[in-house]
Amino acid sequence: MSNIGSYEEKYKTFDWEISAEELEYGKNGMYNIGYYCSDRICDKGFGKKIALIWQGFKGETKTFTYDDIRIYSNVFAKFLKDNGLQDGDRVCIFMDRIPELYISFLGILKMGSIAQPLFSAFGDEALFTRLDDAKTKAILTTKKHVRKIRRIREKLPELTKVIVVDADDKSLKDDEIAISMENAPRVEHFDVFKAGKETPSVLHYTSGTTGKPKGAMHVHASIISQYITAKWVLDIMPDDIYWCTADPGWVTGTSYGIIGPWANGVTQVVLDSGFSSENWYQFIEKHKVTVWYTAPTAIRLLMKDGTDVVKKHNLSCLRHLISVGEPLNAEAVLWSEQAFGKPFYDSYWQTETGSIVITNYPEMKVKPGSMGKAFPGIKATIVDPKNFEPITKPGTVGLIALKPGWPAMFRTYWANKELYDGKFKNGWYICGDRSSIDNDGYFWFVGRDDDVINTGGHLVGPFEIESALLEHEAVAESAAIGKPDPVNMEVVKAFIALKPGYEPSADLELSIMNFIRKKLSPLAMPQEIEFVKSLPKTRSGKIMRRLLHAKEWGEEIGDTSTLEDD
Repeated sequence: MSNIGSYEEKYKTFDWEISAEELEYGKNGMYNIGYYCSDRICDKGFGKKIALIWQGFKGETKTFTYDDIRIYSNVFAKFLKDNGLQDGDRVCIFMDRIPELYISFLGILKMGSIAQPLFSAFGDEALFTRLDDAKTKAILTTKKHVRKIRRIREKLPELTKVIVVDADDKSLKDDEIAISMENAPRVEHFDVFKAGKETPSVLHYTSGTTGKPKGAMHVHASIISQYITAKWVLDIMPDDIYWCTADPGWVTGTSYGIIGPWANGVTQVVLDSGFSSENWYQFIEKHKVTVWYTAPTAIRLLMKDGTDVVKKHNLSCLRHLISVGEPLNAEAVLWSEQAFGKPFYDSYWQTETGSIVITNYPEMKVKPGSMGKAFPGIKATIVDPKNFEPITKPGTVGLIALKPGWPAMFRTYWANKELYDGKFKNGWYICGDRSSIDNDGYFWFVGRDDDVINTGGHLVGPFEIESALLEHEAVAESAAIGKPDPVNMEVVKAFIALKPGYEPSADLELSIMNFIRKKLSPLAMPQEIEFVKSLPKTRSGKIMRRLLHAKEWGEEIGDTSTLEDD
């Protein structure tokens, strides 16, 4: 029997207060996520329970109890407060998936600041853009990544503290600070900041089609959604060993790699190493993982290596498998049943939604290729993109729309209320994805409704890539689109017009690719470059990415009446 039981019954009777009451949310005026993911579990008598098992790329492991998580998050909270950080300050976490990342996240929230996790593979420019936009006050990082911060720090006057978690003072510059979580004096008690339900908690950056990346602001009440969705969708139970493969630089890695599991008092495992089927299966077998939350890209890579490698390992520990980040194709569901004896259950949500909103559930019939049904407490539909009225005819494609009001919904885009307000039409939050709903109420994903590129479950904004491309000495004009890819769903393809004096060549192509990799991130790096004489533009000079996308995907080109005459 699963945690959710009958989906249909739960959907009819659910109220978010059910989750709040289970969490005892607001007891003694406490609403802080950091408390509910550490101190509360200890207060309930589970301080000695293992909260985190971490494994590094060399196979070394570290184990932390809930008491450890509580004390070490207190260490970070006190350290930040002692160094002048205040409630509301943005504190960035910029490090690989080491224990300090997960634990400092709670420490930042405990002392009242806003956690701003960023993907550690970001290059200088991508890092600068997000720190500059948030007016970040402090950054927690490692010796490996501090060099990137040093190169951009003079352009960030608001960044007052650079804190390195794995260095001694001798290896740092004069204005940098070292902290060793495990060697610092233990902090048994810290007065957790009395956040309110609507106090800002986490600032996650997501890419858009135009302009710089935008910061989706979440609040402490988001835990109400994250707790219950982790319990019912991920089906987390007290004795589970849970593995979320997402990096906390992305929202999945915080909502369901930190908050959801620890609010439920579960033991979670983290693997800080690159992908390989053999490593992943060894990890599952070694730690007896029971619930596994991963991305379709990873599943397709596992499929590529076949079932023979699966058979070399005892994976009978696996009880429930869930995917996230991009559509899960039907073939992957059928393959997982063949490989593991059980299907992957697809789940759908976004940085902006903060928690799972449409999904498949344990004990619910899985239709391979479908996103499933709305989570209890979420009113979801498909609306007409012209008038934003709900579409009632089954099978008709429209925009996914959600009725605002669930606890984990973002409250604004940082310093961009106009953009935030534009996401709501006719009383609905418009997700920006196209889907249909069948006769049984199942959602079927069709595609993005904008130019954002979904590569391996991570959204990459074409504008940011194009802006960076123009900084290369050879590039006169650029356009970036998503190109179909059998593993990553989409990869970045760049169309480039060169400046006079430059000719297309393999060396130039490699030079441009590496330029973007270093400046932005490996995700943003074009996997293919097509050199062109000029780019299709409207008469007003706007590049028509839609035209390039249609040609690449074999779609109808559509109206070209605004196309500039050649």
